[in-house]
Amino acid sequence: MPSSPGDRVTEQPPPARSRSREPGGGGWPRAGVAFTVLGVVQATLIFTVTLIAVPLPAIGREFGIEPSGLLLITAAYGLPYSGLLLFGGRLADRYGGRRMFVTGLAIFAVASTAAALAPDVALLVAMRFAQGAGAALTAPAALAVLRAVFPAPAAFDRAMATWGGLSVLGSVLGTLISGVITSWVSWRWMFAVPVLVAVLALALTRSLMPGGIPGSSRERPGLDPVGAVLATLGISVGSYGLIASGDRPWTSAAVSVPLVVGVVLLGAFLVVERRVRHALLPPGFVREPRRFAGLFGMLLAASGVGLVTFLLSLYLQQQRGWSTLATTGAFVPFTLALIATNRAAAPVVGRFGPLRAMVGGLVVGAAGLALLAGAGRDTSFALVLLPGLILLPVGLSLVFSGSAVLSTSDVPAHQAGLAGGVMNTAMELGPTVGLATLMAVAATQADVIVGYQWAYGAACVAYLLAALAATALIRRHTATAGGVDAASES
Repeated sequence: MPSSPGDRVTEQPPPARSRSREPGGGGWPRAGVAFTVLGVVQATLIFTVTLIAVPLPAIGREFGIEPSGLLLITAAYGLPYSGLLLFGGRLADRYGGRRMFVTGLAIFAVASTAAALAPDVALLVAMRFAQGAGAALTAPAALAVLRAVFPAPAAFDRAMATWGGLSVLGSVLGTLISGVITSWVSWRWMFAVPVLVAVLALALTRSLMPGGIPGSSRERPGLDPVGAVLATLGISVGSYGLIASGDRPWTSAAVSVPLVVGVVLLGAFLVVERRVRHALLPPGFVREPRRFAGLFGMLLAASGVGLVTFLLSLYLQQQRGWSTLATTGAFVPFTLALIATNRAAAPVVGRFGPLRAMVGGLVVGAAGLALLAGAGRDTSFALVLLPGLILLPVGLSLVFSGSAVLSTSDVPAHQAGLAGGVMNTAMELGPTVGLATLMAVAATQADVIVGYQWAYGAACVAYLLAALAATALIRRHTATAGGVDAASES
């Protein structure tokens, strides 16, 4: 039934193109190109998280910063990014995906340019915060636009199966490319990548991507400002406490106080969400079993990427004496395996279903982590580390692809931004929560190498336990579906 003008607000495209660009039942006309642009932007947002890791020593030398002072530079992007994602999703659902995509990407581009030109560490940190805020608006909006590009559920699921692997690829490319640029030119030039991607995407957005706000005016949610503030502060403050635990004891005020405050704020957020009319995170949205499995799988996969990029860099440089460039080269097989598997992951998800694909990926990833757990001071890279660095990304690609489909399936178009915000929050919290937990495990061992082995081993066990839990969910889902079919036939 056609809607009245008051029920739907749209951003009108240029009159000369309006007829040819109306999305039809088969999807948006140039959907493949639009997906490519959105996917490159998504990978770049994650790329910008990790690009700072390798050049940190060079930045510290240029600005005369002690190693402990580099923590803020590391955290400055991730804290607003993870903290604002839920609110960014709400803004996309309320004001339109394309509008918020352009707004967030413009902030991201300006902040990236200013970060590259920063004359002192204060401006660099401030611009990293601004980058993160822009990214938090862009990421869920990109998924809301993607939902409009692929309106058919089956087409959207296929797109999400590929989308899931783009994030992990961006994470590894951030480490790889920033290491090369820092070694050959300067750390400042690594910001040229996000600037270039953002400018090109902004130039193409209006001609490639649908505008408008899905759903009727009654379906459009309110802003929930109290929930937005509590969620943003709770996630950001708690995440800072977890990050600070990397070089401080858990009992120190710098760690314990942010963690306690973060938990209290998030507890207050959950209470508020049960009482407000337009909850930022509607009760029950995350509790749906398949969606919860997808979000947890996303968190585990992201933590696996964070673990291997962090520990492998430390292991090769500090324990094996490898140079920055040589360490960067060690990630090439990992990256190539990701690229190859990401192309095959979508057909696997389509053939076996997202939950089974995720389980298979967790098992393969656990095998890769088990190999990495066997690395000692004189371990052969070719015989032990290389197989692990191939198996792990194969598994991660399947987990990311299956989890992305599970996290966003059966979500109505007017909640696409919410789904994008929740999924990206799980992805961003994965490395923070996972690294803090696993490094705490590593710290129980006096020998550094043994500590690394324990961290990889703990991650391996977590992957296997998650695979078992997801297998039980598959069996329960199959049994329920069988019971429904039998009842319908009787």
